[in-house]
Amino acid sequence: MKLDLPERVTVYEVGPRDGLQNEARQVPTADKVRFINALVGAGVRNIEITSFVSPKWIPQLADAADVARSVARPDGVRFSALVPNRRGLDAALAAGMPEIAVFLSASETHNKKNVNKTIEETLRAFEEVVPPARAAGVPVRAYVSTVFGCPYEGDVDPARVTWLTRELRAMGVYQVSLGDTIGVANPRQVQQVLERVLADVPARGDDGVDLLAVHFHDTQGTALANCLVSLTLGITTIDSSVGGLGGCPYAPGASGNLATDDLVAMLHAMGVQTGIDLDKLIDCARLAATFVGHELPSKYMKAHIGKQARARRRAERETMG
Repeated sequence: MKLDLPERVTVYEVGPRDGLQNEARQVPTADKVRFINALVGAGVRNIEITSFVSPKWIPQLADAADVARSVARPDGVRFSALVPNRRGLDAALAAGMPEIAVFLSASETHNKKNVNKTIEETLRAFEEVVPPARAAGVPVRAYVSTVFGCPYEGDVDPARVTWLTRELRAMGVYQVSLGDTIGVANPRQVQQVLERVLADVPARGDDGVDLLAVHFHDTQGTALANCLVSLTLGITTIDSSVGGLGGCPYAPGASGNLATDDLVAMLHAMGVQTGIDLDKLIDCARLAATFVGHELPSKYMKAHIGKQARARRRAERETMG
């Protein structure tokens, strides 16, 4: 069977926000800035760098404005920040963020746990965020969580996912990222859900901009397989987190995000371009591990480190011999 793969994939890095927000250790602002700049140096061109949310809820990102103002902003790099409401939008605009993201869940219970609103209330609240952001010239991305399963409700109706995607697009969101928040999706389910959504919303607009993205967690080790199915259906923007940092504080049992290094290694091995230097990306993952103080789950990084260690031991034996 021949796989119909795209020539190029856009990697949307979420580690500095989605990854660090769930870490117990508080990462200093200077280290966050160094981390983000290192990702840019590795060739990552789409990075969610922080969230303008109340520090009471996510103290790890209390320095959002400082991070936004301190990172280098080279041409061709797009930074975004998550905002929960109009106050967050105002803070993001004041910090000069060129893109923002809003978020909601496809299941009522998870949405209530996450933002203390019903889905309908959340959509109404977006009217205070999306139109003002667009009026300010700032594009808006949206995350839909629990698309493939909810930790509280179980199965999620694909019709609800399709409806939410249409609503968000009609509101002016340029791209909708469909998330497997607890990592329960399997390739057949991904195909079925995405085909339902794609029947209403195309993967790409007439201007070539990707209208849909996917965001997988690797709880059951199926994230890469799910990405592969998504690619064959024409979705070419994939969210991931360097080293596999991150999870969801309101999704019991969810493990980390798909590791960017695992994703890029697979894509490059299949001849799909990303514009990312894999060796430098591994350096970013190792840097992040020093900040959070523990090993990261990336499989490629572990294999890479092991290969380097074996090469050093072989060189030492040859020198001694």
